[in-house]
Amino acid sequence: MKPKTICTLLAALTLAAGSTTGALAADPIKIGVAGAHSGDLASYGLPTLKAAQLVVKEINEKGGINGAQVVILVEDDVCKPEVATNAATKLVSEGVHAVIGHICSGATRAALPIYREANILVISPSATTPALTQSGDYPNFYRTIASDDAETRTQVDFALDVLEVNTIAVIHDKGDYGRGLAEYARQFLEESGRVEVVLFEAITPGVVDYSAVVTKIRRSGAEAVIYSGYHPEAAKIVGLMRQKGMDALFISSDSAKDASFIRVAGANAENVYATGPADVSSNPVAQKYREKFMETEEAEPGAFFDNAIAATLALTNAIARAGSTDPEAIAQILHEEETVTPFGKIKFDPSGEPIGIGFTMYQVQDGQYVQVQ
Repeated sequence: MKPKTICTLLAALTLAAGSTTGALAADPIKIGVAGAHSGDLASYGLPTLKAAQLVVKEINEKGGINGAQVVILVEDDVCKPEVATNAATKLVSEGVHAVIGHICSGATRAALPIYREANILVISPSATTPALTQSGDYPNFYRTIASDDAETRTQVDFALDVLEVNTIAVIHDKGDYGRGLAEYARQFLEESGRVEVVLFEAITPGVVDYSAVVTKIRRSGAEAVIYSGYHPEAAKIVGLMRQKGMDALFISSDSAKDASFIRVAGANAENVYATGPADVSSNPVAQKYREKFMETEEAEPGAFFDNAIAATLALTNAIARAGSTDPEAIAQILHEEETVTPFGKIKFDPSGEPIGIGFTMYQVQDGQYVQVQ
């Protein structure tokens, strides 16, 4: 199958940004890093920024890419779609050749048309909404994480085959990410014919008290809850469940597979399950960059760090091998040639999905996530 190609639009926006069809060796290569760098979801975006900075620092210390230094341009979108469009517009105006990000699916979806019109490649370490690749609307988009349907399949199979529950409540936060995961969960559970979905409910993010939905969960008699959304709400809901003496199993997604969730939920995080990329702590590439991170930060890097290392390595490797910042040349390398990453050697299928990256299950044990599948 022929790899996807990027539309070449010689529009005023592209010209104003500076042509992305190549850069002289003496010119800097500009890579944007966009995501949540402040606010409640900064624990998702800051590890990605740090990952990109570590890889680029190493590249520049070795002479850059084909003699050109790499410059990172940073934009904070707070994981909000309306802010993401402004961030994308600014990065385009500053002449970026490619972007790592955005972090949240809703923000990514909002920003992608702007990059598409400017003929700029985007690689996200964490935006999992299937439509970003499957719709065909964003031929400039790649990711180094598996999509929601793959993640939800992992959750559902684990709930049915390992936990062996018979009744499940599915809760989501109405956003692109949370709603999409929840709809897949309900679909896969109902298709299995082995479990009853006793509650399918949406919450509003940012609410102080989730007693109403917790009461509905109790009344439903659910043996397990699959929650699809971000960690602040997950922590509040499981906290209320435990305060009310409810022992229903709690299963969440990669957004809760993060130290911030454990910190906020405290003791109530114990025994919670969450999906996440496979543990790559024994991989030499992962070890190398985690050690570099901890030298300066003296802490674990957090969510999506390994995926962001993979995204930055894949992008910079493709630019180097292409010998150009031309997006079509970069895209060809991304599809056809493998890059060594924390997840092993990866490349991308024609839709921009990573080949060789999937999800597994974790459980909080003694205050930390442990891979259990």
